[in-house]
Amino acid sequence: MSERRRLAVIMFADIVGYTALMQHNEDEALRLLERFKEALYIKTKEFQGEIIQFYGDGCLAVFTNSADAVNCAKFLQEKFTENPPVPVRIGIHMGDVLFKEGNIYGDCVNITSRIESMGVPGSVLLSDQINDQVKNKSEFRLVSMGSFEFKNVDEPMEIFALANKNFQVPDPGHLTGKFKERKVSKSIAVLPFVNMSNDPEQEYFSVGMAEEILNSLTHIKELKVAGRLSSFQFKGKNAGLQEVGEKLGVKTVLEGSVRKQGNRLRITTQLINVEDGYQLWSERYDREMIDIFSIQEEIALSVTEALKMTLLTNERELIAKTSTQNHEAYELYLKGLFNLNKRGASIFTSIQYFQKAIELDPDFALAYSMYADAQLLIAIYGLKPPKQMMAKAKELAEAAIKLDRTLCEPYHALAFYYTCIEWNWEEAKKNFNKAILLNPKYAEAHYRYGWNYLTWVEGDFKEAIKHGEMAVIQEPLSSLTYANHSFILFAAGDFKEAMIASDMGLELDPYSFLCLMSRASVYTAMKQYEDAVIACKAAMNVSNRHPFAVNGLIWNFCMLGQLEEAQSLMNELKGRSAKEYMATTLIGISAAYLNNFDEAFAYFEQAFTDRDPIILTLKHINWSPAALREDPRYQDLLDRIGFPFKQV
Repeated sequence: MSERRRLAVIMFADIVGYTALMQHNEDEALRLLERFKEALYIKTKEFQGEIIQFYGDGCLAVFTNSADAVNCAKFLQEKFTENPPVPVRIGIHMGDVLFKEGNIYGDCVNITSRIESMGVPGSVLLSDQINDQVKNKSEFRLVSMGSFEFKNVDEPMEIFALANKNFQVPDPGHLTGKFKERKVSKSIAVLPFVNMSNDPEQEYFSVGMAEEILNSLTHIKELKVAGRLSSFQFKGKNAGLQEVGEKLGVKTVLEGSVRKQGNRLRITTQLINVEDGYQLWSERYDREMIDIFSIQEEIALSVTEALKMTLLTNERELIAKTSTQNHEAYELYLKGLFNLNKRGASIFTSIQYFQKAIELDPDFALAYSMYADAQLLIAIYGLKPPKQMMAKAKELAEAAIKLDRTLCEPYHALAFYYTCIEWNWEEAKKNFNKAILLNPKYAEAHYRYGWNYLTWVEGDFKEAIKHGEMAVIQEPLSSLTYANHSFILFAAGDFKEAMIASDMGLELDPYSFLCLMSRASVYTAMKQYEDAVIACKAAMNVSNRHPFAVNGLIWNFCMLGQLEEAQSLMNELKGRSAKEYMATTLIGISAAYLNNFDEAFAYFEQAFTDRDPIILTLKHINWSPAALREDPRYQDLLDRIGFPFKQV
């Protein structure tokens, strides 16, 4: 018999739970098996593959290239989700194999089998070699599952999952399969503590306590900590621990309660294993307010001990470190943080608390940092003149860094300032990277870098998407991260994925202003103007007619030929601008849609002078009519901004 060796791409697929189904309902099992085999025959041939063997409820196939194999797996799983669904898992790897007597042999075959064994129904898992071959293909969304040591395989192998819409990505913390050791970090979510005080106004304190403990734990490199925005989605909801663990991808949950009466505190905490509900550790603290910092340290250190983690010296120091010893200033800081996270007009309230905290303790680095963040949010949402707000943010961020160089937040604030006000691209990028280096788990630095710098300034959509995905990984239950990721994908022209991201954000928060605006932007780009109008109107309703939404509605009314409605809204913005600050870039675009180009450039000049952050979108994002972009004054404006030259 002839023998031959060659490089091949191997695909294993099998029906999960087939044996149990056969025992329960033999006829149903046979129907599913028939669907399974029929689909494999058709799709394998369609993608130039070859079925080597069917074995019971499984199949072994080979392909000549990785893209064909992954495309075949993708279409198979899409087919298997149709009714009646077939619970199939697929694994793909490549390597040198021996073809002999109609079968194939080699380590590659065994490794592919091990990869497939890690899967769940609806999943497609790939080796790192396959990922290297297909990672630049836009039709595949891939996420890393981590590195694993398989039986009889010398080196650890990183495994990736296909993460397109409706595909199942296994939880790395709950995998089973043919491996000898999983290299998966320990993981935790800190839920907002329950306010047990009689005074509902004390809510800020219980929430702030949990947030500060969460922030302490993020300093531990080997501990995966679910982000605040995602963990705090469960506040006030009757969610089971297993649901929390599955949605956040964590194995343990820290929960607690706070009763504060005057200067007396009673804090109870417990660390729970989400899989079986077993209490790993619990404690009650009856202390004075002056002991608040030592309590937080004790809780964080007790968590690491319960998880059997060995802390590095610097990690222990960062957990123990506090930005203030003044408990009155700390209370004011927590009130500021509580209001800052509410957004909207509450941002202005937060500033008052941060100012008072700094007055009580001029060395309170975190208060300076969050004060800077509040200034930035006011500027980016166009609530006040950006030059004034961001100049103050720079001053505050530099003060925070002078007091504490280990904080990532003030570097993030400086990066934002250098991007939007000074247009100092080198300093902006340096500070974004510094913030991410200090805390790779800080989702806001990732999505701001991706959206506000890489997309607006460099037009590096591939790198921007990467940081958008990192933000989503850190904050999987935050509508804010999905909104920013959606805007990045929209700018890159991937409208399908942009809409998926905005939809996921709206599932988490149906009133998310930014998700509604990203949805409207995608509809406009796809020329679905009626749908864009609906999204803009919804955004107006949840934001008290925010100018961003009003401008979006003007553009789409113009595209629909409803010029009277568009002009009426334009008149509204002009009237409001006499009483309140209005960011003028988007109004300039609205003027252009109404064919008033001279007026448009007058607004752009005002935006240039004000340093309206949105003016930076004019280079790489096509909000405006083509005729406007072709006007010589448009290119002159971009030249004066001085965007960095990017080598293509």
